[in-house]
Amino acid sequence: MATDRLPAYDDLPVAAGKPPRSSWGLWGDRDVFGCLNLLTPDRVVAAARLVQRGALFPLNWDMRMPDPPLFGRARFEHEVTGKPPSVGHDDVMHGWNTQSSSQWDGFRHVRHPVHGHYGGVPDEEHGMHHWASRGLAGRAVLADVGRWRAAQGRPVRMDAPDPITPKDVLGTLADQETTLEPGDVLLMRTGWVGWYSALDMDTRTRMSDRTQMAAPGLPPGEDTARFLWDLHIAAIGADNPAVEIWPPGAHVDPAVVEEVRADPSRMHETFVHTLLLPMLGIPLGELWNLEPLADDCTADGRYECFFTSAPLNLPAGVASPPNALAIK
Repeated sequence: MATDRLPAYDDLPVAAGKPPRSSWGLWGDRDVFGCLNLLTPDRVVAAARLVQRGALFPLNWDMRMPDPPLFGRARFEHEVTGKPPSVGHDDVMHGWNTQSSSQWDGFRHVRHPVHGHYGGVPDEEHGMHHWASRGLAGRAVLADVGRWRAAQGRPVRMDAPDPITPKDVLGTLADQETTLEPGDVLLMRTGWVGWYSALDMDTRTRMSDRTQMAAPGLPPGEDTARFLWDLHIAAIGADNPAVEIWPPGAHVDPAVVEEVRADPSRMHETFVHTLLLPMLGIPLGELWNLEPLADDCTADGRYECFFTSAPLNLPAGVASPPNALAIK
């Protein structure tokens, strides 16, 4: 299907026999790329023309951050082999989790509780190696929600499940005089990475407890899924822990939370990952370091850039550091 004729969310599904409100079948059966299909050669060529200064902004955070890792994930150990009189060294990573720092959530990461993994493709047939085989490049647009919210007198609360609404994102883009185009990668800065970097170790340690951690982000629910799909973006990369708010279900009526627990088909009402990844095929980037890029965009007033990402060529991999660059 031509990427300039994508259906609206409320017109999904696009193929008979596919789950409701899904993009399954839009790019053929057993598709493993989802909205990454929008990163077409023509769009890559057009995006490359955005490079004016040759300024590069790596978007991977320090691999050791957050420290301790969030969500109860273990710290990795970095071993450097070879001691004198050895003439060389190797790196050995012990206990490394591909989601302990900046990451892409791949389509193996989350399945829909009723319909399974994206496109109906079996769990073990998804993997980061598919994305690595094509490489990711195109136009990216930064939405500096953190700065915009602060200017509105509503600074983002970094230690709370503060909802960043679609109106916040659209208000930010309008204030920046930036237009999203189909196939863009949306970079959403909340300011969380910069805030976290200034915390003391005691506070970080408390946050590493899954039950104690709270963070801002997009609200759960179908409205968020509709908003992101109707932007027709290729992917979203954000600097907060989960793109959406944490913990799941914050601000949802407790009675509804109990109903969701009893009916897994409604899980998106508390955790919208279950629509974005397995149903719509929208890749999610989390914990990206957008601070230097945001500072530069504020300085020169240009919020668009050429974007590249080379995920790990890990067969059947669940996730990967983005290995992403923004180039201006």
